[in-house]
Amino acid sequence: MIDIKIPTVGESITEVTLVKWLKKDGEYVNRDEVLCELESEKATFELNAESAGILHILAPEIGATLKIGDVPCRIDETAVKPAGAPEATAPAKAQPAPAAKAAAPTAVPTAPVASASSTAPNMKASPVAQAIITDKHVPVAEIKGSGTGGRILKNDVLQALATPGKKSGTEAFKRTAEAKKMSNLRKTVSRRLVEAKNSTAMLTTFNEVDMTRIMEVRKAYKDVFKEKHGVNLGFMSFFTKACCVALTEWPAVNAYIDGDSLIYHDYCDISIAVSAPKGLVVPIIRNAESLSMAEIEQKVGELAKKARDNKLTPDEMQGGTFTITNGGVFGSLMSTPIINIPQSAILGMHKIQDRPMAIDGKVEIRPMMYLALSYDHRIIDGRESVGFLVRVKELLEHPELLLFGTDPVKVLLEL
Repeated sequence: MIDIKIPTVGESITEVTLVKWLKKDGEYVNRDEVLCELESEKATFELNAESAGILHILAPEIGATLKIGDVPCRIDETAVKPAGAPEATAPAKAQPAPAAKAAAPTAVPTAPVASASSTAPNMKASPVAQAIITDKHVPVAEIKGSGTGGRILKNDVLQALATPGKKSGTEAFKRTAEAKKMSNLRKTVSRRLVEAKNSTAMLTTFNEVDMTRIMEVRKAYKDVFKEKHGVNLGFMSFFTKACCVALTEWPAVNAYIDGDSLIYHDYCDISIAVSAPKGLVVPIIRNAESLSMAEIEQKVGELAKKARDNKLTPDEMQGGTFTITNGGVFGSLMSTPIINIPQSAILGMHKIQDRPMAIDGKVEIRPMMYLALSYDHRIIDGRESVGFLVRVKELLEHPELLLFGTDPVKVLLEL
């Protein structure tokens, strides 16, 4: 009998939560098959079978808290493989990550609407009910059948006509409440956000950026960029590049406090806030200052996919010197992001919206985005925070500057 123990998943992690079992008690499992899903305060991971045999589950109910080193199950490797048990499958060949999505939200196709003149194929209705549905064009989605096997009766259709827009048979003014245990990830996010508010002298400064040039560049080169690099040309690569340039010029924004010392960094590990199914996660693009635009987009796509699939590892979320968060994909026009401690600053991107702007004495409609920089005033002064944000604005409004960090004409004139 082999004990399957909870492995060590990070220096500071002492316990995990049992999310779900993927195999049943007494079931024969092959070596390396996934037995269950576990969730730490930083990521979701899987527990694999160390040997083939019969699984014996010892852990308590789903949602239980397990310590590192606990034994949630055992495998009897001496058991004979039952006839008809599935064979072990070879690991699937890794597929290339899908292209990263552009930062702007895309339209989601809606499902086709059911015909109002007839019932759905899997619904049955009495002849009278069918006649009323056809005559009055009642959407069958609003009718709940009360007959045997869900059969729609005359009264069901009449009730739907009396309460249009409300599915018949549903209770009005429901007042139910349900208590659910907070996951380790949600508890960690809550604790860290409160800690950031209480332990930093946080202020936020705002600015706005004209996105015209970036949108022109994306429109002109998005097709050839995707053809050559296999990823979409999104907004995140422009913002990441701009922040890396500005961070090298304003090093305090890329530093943090450690006791009585200030820790400065000569590299830019950019954390990107991602909304995952189980909560907010912040994976990191390492040495972003050394990556090309295509490499940044590829890394963003890879990390976002891992976040959606709950496949991020603790190492991919530890560290980071500066954070970028994009509330614009959800429609946020302006917000004050909270610092991702121990970092000293976070940049918030927002929705791009056409607004009238005064350009050379004339009113023009321009695609504008509000930027918000929340910063720790213990480290960063007003001059540095505003200077950093103005520099980011300049680089975004003139993306050609991202190549040299300064105006090529000024370099030519040695200005």
